[in-house]
Amino acid sequence: MSQFILDANSIHTLTALTQPVDLCDPSGKVLGHFVPRIRLAEWEIVGSEPNPDELSKREQSQGKRYSTAEVLSHLESLS
Repeated sequence: MSQFILDANSIHTLTALTQPVDLCDPSGKVLGHFVPRIRLAEWEIVGSEPNPDELSKREQSQGKRYSTAEVLSHLESLS
């Protein structure tokens, strides 16, 4: 992939973004898209981790489970 070096003003503008944006020329024609990197420090944890008893309960109620090999075998049989 090629690189395009940005000027200081563009860098400042893009690093302040928190959501994807279209990059356009002066006439408004979309040239591409910019998706900022996720800043994990800005995310917050919602809720608490389930306790071990809750995890065991969920595991028991899942029904039949399949290994990765079994899933891949089944998917290959579909084609």
